[in-house]
Order: sequence, then structure tokens, then C-alpha cells
Amino acid sequence: MLTCIIRYQIDPTKKPQFEQYARNWGQAIPRCGADLIGYYSPHEGSSTLAYGIYNVASLADYEAYRARLADDPLGRENYEFAQKEKFLLREDRTFLKLASTPHSAGATHV
Repeated sequence: MLTCIIRYQIDPTKKPQFEQYARNWGQAIPRCGADLIGYYSPHEGSSTLAYGIYNVASLADYEAYRARLADDPLGRENYEFAQKEKFLLREDRTFLKLASTPHSAGATHV
């Protein structure tokens, strides 16, 4: 399992547009095959950093998911919305693998 973390630099005057973008991905991403953890907009501290986080099984699955997302009507609409509104100033993707075991209170230690 891989976790994709998208770090966005957004225009702080267009936070409502980013939040609409995030809500749209909240519908399209799961429908297209990724396990969406969530989109996060600035609240306290930096007014320009936002994140999108989701899981995929592998890089091959990521490529197939991205193709489905590009063909999805809401996915296409959301890409166009971002281009039109220009609230995304920068977008960086990082793929991470979980390196620790679950940390829940009920976890058994061996």
C-alpha cells in the first residue's frame, strides 16, 4: 500500500474555491479507485498550504486510477475548475509507505 500526499500551495484569497475543489475530489477519487483519506485546507498557521491524502495499492494502480479520474465527468470538471479559478499555485506529490505498525491502544505488542 502506498499513500499519496499532495501538498498544495494555494492562493489564500481563494480558499473557498479550494474547498469546493476538495469536496469534488471527495466524490470522484473514491469512485475512480483510490482510498481517500481526505483533503485539508488551511485553518491556523500557514494560509497557503493545503493537502490531499489517499492510498493506492501500487504505482501501477495509481496510473490506472489517474486514467479513470481523467475520464470521470466530475474529475474533468474539477481539473477545468482549477484551471479557470487559478487557486492552485503549486502542487507536489509524494508517495510514502507505512514504516511503523498501527499505534492504537488495543494493538498487541510482540
